[in-house]
Amino acid sequence: MAEVLIIEDETIIRDAIQRHLSRHGMGVSTAESLEEALDQGPLANHDLILADIRLPGRSGMEVIDEAGPVPVIIMTSYASIRSAVDAMRRGAVDYIAKPFDNEELRLTVDRALREHALQRQNAALRARVDADYPVNGIVGRSPAMAQVFERVDRVAPTDTTVLILGESGTGKELVARALHEQSNRRDGPLIAVNCAAIPESLIEAELFGHEKGAFTGADATREGLVESASGGTLFLDEIAELPAAAQARLLRVLQESEIRRVGASHSRQVDIRLVAATHRDLQTLVGQGHFREDLYFRINVMEIQLPALRERGEDVPELARFLLEKACRRLNRPAMTFSEEGLRQIMNHDWPGNVRELENVIERAVILADGATVTTDDLALPGRTAPTDNHGLNLSLEDYFREFVRTHEGELTETELARRLGISRKALWEKRQRLGIQRRRQAG
Repeated sequence: MAEVLIIEDETIIRDAIQRHLSRHGMGVSTAESLEEALDQGPLANHDLILADIRLPGRSGMEVIDEAGPVPVIIMTSYASIRSAVDAMRRGAVDYIAKPFDNEELRLTVDRALREHALQRQNAALRARVDADYPVNGIVGRSPAMAQVFERVDRVAPTDTTVLILGESGTGKELVARALHEQSNRRDGPLIAVNCAAIPESLIEAELFGHEKGAFTGADATREGLVESASGGTLFLDEIAELPAAAQARLLRVLQESEIRRVGASHSRQVDIRLVAATHRDLQTLVGQGHFREDLYFRINVMEIQLPALRERGEDVPELARFLLEKACRRLNRPAMTFSEEGLRQIMNHDWPGNVRELENVIERAVILADGATVTTDDLALPGRTAPTDNHGLNLSLEDYFREFVRTHEGELTETELARRLGISRKALWEKRQRLGIQRRRQAG
């Protein structure tokens, strides 16, 4: 039951409000002044306070200051724009003018109570998540991950450009989201762009926008993703895949805080914080002339190196259980556990695809499992049941991937290939890149 405190010096009004709110199932306390209310106990004992703006002694405005996190609705017979603005600036959650309709008052009170309850729930949830997982749901207590958490905490409140390095599947986008949500830009947009997923011919128009008629098919003016991120954070995943022309445009954004849409004659100001990520060695690419040196120095102001999953041995059991719980929720399955042998197999696997591979394997296992326990058969990891070639010889995971793609590429789409392998299309593309497997055109 919600506890409401009414601070009102007019007895008739005070008693009428008390009766009305009590009839609607609220616990109601009353006081004629702020001093009397404080004598009764801490204001924090209440869920909501209704206070007249003109009270004997200290004013209703001072109730707002004393109430702390408890929401306050100000009441007054002297309705004016000035007093309403002053009350809201001071921290009141709402403002109601006398004489007021009882139904209007009840709806205002109900809304304030609901919003306050939601805020407390969100705060409690955030506190619990922050306690369990220091960076926005990223699981890990190993020394390597502790360094990541410490660096995120240090750099997030700044506007410093950040470069996140790590193998594919290590969670670079999660770190980018943590940097945004812990920054002063958290109320602005977070625009995430996978540079490798956009065709080279379209990437400049996608990132920087275009004017109508700038090229064939440009039927209307379009805002680019960089411009959409203004006021917030732009996350460029796989930044090493940016073509040279786009690299030059991005450098101008970082140097001048402005963009020019494709086909435009003038520039536009933007206000972004850039977070970039790659699994490739940018210094080597700079030396080979594939990545601009001046852009590299611009984006590599603060570096965060994510460890591979095989370097986080003590994190694996906790992470596996976390991902199992997540998969069960997403697939609407009852809670499940790992068998001892299944968990041991997870801990002994090298996980070349890192956290993403572990997540995909667990999700597939949840779908295949018959009961409430995930077994080694459900996981189907290489080992005792490793894939074999036509001669019965065990294949490595990479050789199996090559053989599967070579055999089925002509008959399956990219989406079907990824699904059959139990990975995402992005993971399929990244594994192709890492293993140097060129994509063939489908017949027909």
